[in-house]
Amino acid sequence: MTQYPLGQIVIQRIVESICTAFDPLSFFPETTPDDWARHRTWMEPRALDPVSGNLVLPIQAFLVRTRRHTILIDTCVGHDKSRPQWLFWHMKKFDTFLPRLAAAGVRPEDVDYVMCTHLHSDHVGWNTQLRDGRWVPTFPNTKYIFARSEWEGFEALHRKHPQPQFLDSVLPIMEARQAELVSGDFALDDEVWLEPTPGHTPGHVCVHLASQGSEAVITGDCIHSPVQCVEPEWIMRADFDPTLARTTRRSFLERYCDSSVMVYATHFPEPSTGRIIQRDKAFWFEYERIEG
Repeated sequence: MTQYPLGQIVIQRIVESICTAFDPLSFFPETTPDDWARHRTWMEPRALDPVSGNLVLPIQAFLVRTRRHTILIDTCVGHDKSRPQWLFWHMKKFDTFLPRLAAAGVRPEDVDYVMCTHLHSDHVGWNTQLRDGRWVPTFPNTKYIFARSEWEGFEALHRKHPQPQFLDSVLPIMEARQAELVSGDFALDDEVWLEPTPGHTPGHVCVHLASQGSEAVITGDCIHSPVQCVEPEWIMRADFDPTLARTTRRSFLERYCDSSVMVYATHFPEPSTGRIIQRDKAFWFEYERIEG
């Protein structure tokens, strides 16, 4: 399992699955076949499956170990979660997440913080697990960090339209008193802090890391695919506020373009890490080369 050093911080990808279930035209509903014809050659096979024509999207968390803390950024889909709206995740048992976390040398009781970039089902699933018929926190000694605006937005949405992931993967954390509601620019310390990136959801955040002069940012869902570097105006079908999501994504790309900040893009194909650069009057994701 590859380790990515960042000063005195170590980052590892904990991959639950590789999803190839999303048709690009439905995932980005304002696009056309002609739009994709411009990008298919360079997107295949890494980011676009040449057989099915579908997007290649890792479902993964990031394990971050600092001098002081063991942190998980997002927690994937989880086990036994009722997701009838996403049949490819409905009542699944991937049997990958906790074993891969263990392979990285981390037990559930070792995790100090879980930071959720937002509260969609593929980012909160392992917050909880089913035990004796009840959803209980997977990480017993953990403080779960939720942006307050994200919590409030989903609480209001859940009252109007019940959200399965809110019911089984978020509310049990609140009931266990392991949640901490924070501002969108909350800083855990001088090495780990949140950056507000609303639009995909009401209180979406990225996670910024810094150590010994090196910096990285974990994107969550402010950007889903490398094609959105070239086409930042393309909205994803689940964007809560498409106009704001576009503005946020472009601001993100402008902020990190041609900088030394490493970008860990949650749903970008492996190795999921690289830098934003300028190319042909557009943005481009330059993947980090992994030796060995």
